[in-house]
Amino acid sequence: MMTPRTRVERALNGGHSDVVPFTFYEAFVQTSQTERELRNRGMCVVNRLPVVKTHRPNVKVTQQVHWEGERKLTRTRYETPVGELSTLAEDGGFTVWWHELLLKRPEDYAVIRFFLRDEVYEPAYAEFLRAQEEFGEDAIFRANFGLEPLQELISGGIMKMEQFCEEWMERRDEVLSLYEILVENRRKIYPLVAQSPAGHANYGGNVTPEIIGGKVFEEYFVPHYHEAAEVMHRHGKLIGCHFDANNRIIASAIAGLPLDYIEAFTPAPDTDMTLAEARAAWPDKVLWINFPSSVHLKSDAAVEQTMVDLVNEAGSVDGLLVGITENMPPDHWQNSCRAIMDGLDRHARERPERYALTP
Repeated sequence: MMTPRTRVERALNGGHSDVVPFTFYEAFVQTSQTERELRNRGMCVVNRLPVVKTHRPNVKVTQQVHWEGERKLTRTRYETPVGELSTLAEDGGFTVWWHELLLKRPEDYAVIRFFLRDEVYEPAYAEFLRAQEEFGEDAIFRANFGLEPLQELISGGIMKMEQFCEEWMERRDEVLSLYEILVENRRKIYPLVAQSPAGHANYGGNVTPEIIGGKVFEEYFVPHYHEAAEVMHRHGKLIGCHFDANNRIIASAIAGLPLDYIEAFTPAPDTDMTLAEARAAWPDKVLWINFPSSVHLKSDAAVEQTMVDLVNEAGSVDGLLVGITENMPPDHWQNSCRAIMDGLDRHARERPERYALTP
């Protein structure tokens, strides 16, 4: 009998098993009777763990936590030989809400350049291996490279998206000075991830095509996927990206990428591409979709039928996985996940010819 992990591994390599795999980010797993039931039915937890540690030997870091009512806010200060930076973050449960990021004035660019150049990397393989062995076959463990260099500037804690747009127009040379440092930093990480125990890794994601545009994506994103993929494939590892937005603008560029899988692709009605359109646009790529978040608000029967319809729309079940990569309504997640798995099981019963296994 296949385990949840082996089902995922088979699909990630372009094949299929007895049912389309259903996965769940570790951050969203709430220990409960329902969670145990879902895992017993074959749900696979996606544990995202680092395989690289980052140190900044010449940066002193201090944190101060304070509460405003029930809101927990953390002020982090970074003292460098050339100046000080700080951030202010609010604990949002499954996420973090940033109130202040590193860049606050033009003079901060010089300090941020020092901050980024000071990064030193080392493997963290033992921790990854230990966690993988302890969890067992109910989970698959994923590594990551961090965000793409330009995306790191947009959503990595350096500047807000609106601020990036302004800086791109007003001080592009300064923005690109940070980008170039990040490019070199990522190149140091590629071999560490490729040589790690992880079988697959994500490179960045959360790209917003409406902000970036096709030209910038081609020039400042595409080359780095190629570089990272070349290193990963040399070591027999898989690489993917978390493309969860309106991807139509960059669909043709994604088609030419050497990525093995597209993770968190969210089909219509939540984005501007259907699953059938994604299959047609990227026929050589595994699709690890996010079940459309808006559908969680519908009835259990509608969730189940949507799941059946999506698998039918995908055509072949080869290289297809269904995941939960976004927060779900707290009072809906249990029934919704049961209904998703009911839909996957129902499709396997109704279309057994699609699941015929070769030796």
